[in-house]
This record gives sequence, structure tokens and C-alpha cells, in this order.
Amino acid sequence: MLPQRIIEQLIAIVGESRLLLEADDLKRFGVDRTTLWQAAPCGVVLPGTVEEVQSIVRLANQCNLAIVPSGGRTGLSGGAVAKDGELVVALDRMNQVIEFNPMDRSVTVGAGMTTGQLQQFAEEQGLFYPVDFASSGSSQVGGNIATNAGGIKVIKYGMTRNWVVGLKVVNGAGDVFELNKGLAKNNTGYDLRHLFIGSEGTLGLICEATIQLARAPLESSVMVLGIENFTEIVDVLACFSHDLDLSAFEFFSQLALEKVVAHRGHAVPFQTETAFYALLEFEHSSPEIVDKAMALFEHCLDKGWVMDGVISQSLSQAKNLWKLREDISETLWQWQPYKNDISVRISRMADFLGEVDQLVMEQYPDFEIIWYGHIGDGNLHLNILKPELLSVDQFHNKCVNVSTDIGQLLAKYEGSVSAEHGVGLLKKDYLHYSRSAVEIDMMRSIKRAFDPNHIMNPGKLFD
Repeated sequence: MLPQRIIEQLIAIVGESRLLLEADDLKRFGVDRTTLWQAAPCGVVLPGTVEEVQSIVRLANQCNLAIVPSGGRTGLSGGAVAKDGELVVALDRMNQVIEFNPMDRSVTVGAGMTTGQLQQFAEEQGLFYPVDFASSGSSQVGGNIATNAGGIKVIKYGMTRNWVVGLKVVNGAGDVFELNKGLAKNNTGYDLRHLFIGSEGTLGLICEATIQLARAPLESSVMVLGIENFTEIVDVLACFSHDLDLSAFEFFSQLALEKVVAHRGHAVPFQTETAFYALLEFEHSSPEIVDKAMALFEHCLDKGWVMDGVISQSLSQAKNLWKLREDISETLWQWQPYKNDISVRISRMADFLGEVDQLVMEQYPDFEIIWYGHIGDGNLHLNILKPELLSVDQFHNKCVNVSTDIGQLLAKYEGSVSAEHGVGLLKKDYLHYSRSAVEIDMMRSIKRAFDPNHIMNPGKLFD
């Protein structure tokens, strides 16, 4: 519970209606999409300006009050969980377009703008913001930057990092930084902007972001291909990416398809049932591009890599095919899945797939396992569904042991225990599988420099 003197000071900064202390608000703002921790913040404050954010952080330093930054709370690693009496700073009100520069093809927005709103603004200008994922309607720009979010088009457009050309942040000491100022070239020493991208709120609060926008894409075609063997997905990727400029290459399992079809009412892409499916997208500037795609499909059929397939004939059909992949994550929430978000280099993917699949089958013979992910950039999502008869704690304890085995396997393949979800609370015990002790110590030193009193999102990323 917040002391009355701190309540009065927070009200003086943001106004009485923007300090939330009711139980329902604390519960709503105190967690993200993970289900392992109970929300227990001391309060929620909603600043509307950078100056208010700065005042809140300075007050937190004076009062030794920990802060948890809160965006759309769509994270999957516990990075926005406030479980130990922290003050949640939610940036929902800071959601405006601050400046648009058509010549630079850039836009500066408040960190509380949702991904979908940014995409819509770009479209209204005849431009394109390519970072996209299922939670675009509720995820916020600041949170995307804090976790360096990826999504479904990384293979062509890269991660969030590729599109951030400037940041305005308040660090853990309450200082305001304007980083890079939208410049395309700025070779003047350390680029502190990139420290905040992916920092998970441990260095400070991202308040504003200047985002580079892209030209609007051409019309795209979408193919869904049925593949029987896990490792042959990589053969199909290599075949298509050699001759086509792919904007996406996703995959999902038959069980994932069954769940989506049953719970979302979507139609199956074709009648042939296979163990796995690849979804690929490419822009077509001419009929010859589609002809090339069909020739590659025939080649994969001849090789025995692909059993069946379909290509979109209209924009609506393309959207419906995408729903088979995009709706998986939302569909699975009712089973409270334990998620592994892992990655290896594409060149090592085939061998890694074989080993991790064998490991999972041995360790989870009686559990439902859902595979899907962004195979085009080496990112796999392994979802273990909670059996109805197990409690959350019992289920989590069973999954933790296999996460250790997967971590050891990732260390062998020089992969990552968190490809795009971040580390947060969920992955910090496995960080050493992807980062050396020297790297982790250096990250701690960086945190001390930006957050000397250790008030910014403590306990996340590392202790």
C-alpha cells in the first residue's frame, strides 16, 4: 500500500483520476500474458507527458520505490509483471502522433500508441510500418521497442530495432535523453538508442519514438504447403528463398491447425492432412513471379518435400490463409501453455529441429505439443499445453526441467533462449545458455550506469 504522502505527491504530478489504487485496476495493470505470477503492485500511475514521467521517476528515487513500465501488457515472459509492491507506470495516455515528416518518411509517436494505430497512420500516408504480429491491436510501440519485437515479416523487414531512428527516454535516475534524433547517419560514438531497444524497461522508460516508415508493399500472394517431415521445412525454405524475395515464411503443426479450425471456425487449406504446414508470402510485380512460385512448388513436390499446397487467388483468400497462422497464439491461451521462444541460425536449423523434436517427444509423451513459428528467421515457438488435471504450479514444475534441457541444446547450437519475447521473469534462469558470464556482468554494469538506485523493473532480465 502506498503511503499517503506518496499518494499526494503522485496526484500532484498527474491528477487524482490518473492514480489508480482499486483492486481491479491493480490486477489489470499488474500482469502481462503470463499466468505464473499474481499481480501485486502498490498503485498504477498514468502520466501524459515526458515531464510527468520524469517527475514520477525522480519521486520513485527519493522514496526508494520500484517501477514497472507497462505498455499493452501483451508480453509473454513476465517482463511487465508487478508482483512485489512496485508502482506500475502505464503509458496508455501518451499515444499521439507528435510529428510526421514525409520527406524523411518518419513519424514520431508517443510510446503508448498501439502497433495497429501506427500501421493505420502509415497506411493513411501511403506508407507502411512492417513490424506486425497477432497482438498489434493492443501491443504498444514502447513495449515493442523495449522487447525488440519481431513478428511475421522479420525475414524481409527485420526486427523493431531496424525501424527505430530516434528515442526520447527517461532513465532510472530521472534524466531525459534524446537519442539519435531521427538521423540516418550519426557516427558519434556509442549509440545509446540501441541499449534501450530490447532493455525490457530495466534502464528507463521509453516515452517517444521516431519510427522510419517503408514504401507501401505491392500486392502479395500467400501459399500454404503441406509438409510431412519436420526437417524438410528447411529444404522448402531454402528452395523458395533462393529464387523469390519472401516477405514471410511461417510454419505450424497439424495439431495447431486442428485447434485453430475447431475454435475459430476457419477452413482447412486443403484436404490432404500433413504433420506440418509452411505459410509463405511474396510480393508479385508480374505474372512471371507467380509462375516461378508454382514452378518451385512443383519442384518441391517432385523432391517429396511437399505433399500438397494452395496459393491465394484473391486478397480475401490471402487474409484467410494468414488467419490459420496468426490465430494460433490467441487460440492456445485457454490451455495456459508453457512457451519456449527459441532460435538458431538458419544454417543449423535442420539438425537442431531433429534434436529438439526428439527431446520433446521423450520428455512429454503424454502432453499436447504445439509447434509454430517464424522459421524463415530461425525462430521456433514450442507450446506445451497444460493438462486439465494438473495445477499451474505442477505443470510449470514439469516444464522447467525440459527448459533446462532445451537451454543446454541451444548452447550447443549457439542459439537463443528468447528469440523475440524477451527474458523478463520467465527466462532469466536460462540467460546463461545464450550469454556468457562476462556479457551478463557487463549488462549489470550498464544497468547501474542508467539506473543507479535499481528502481527500474527490478528482478527482470537478471537479479
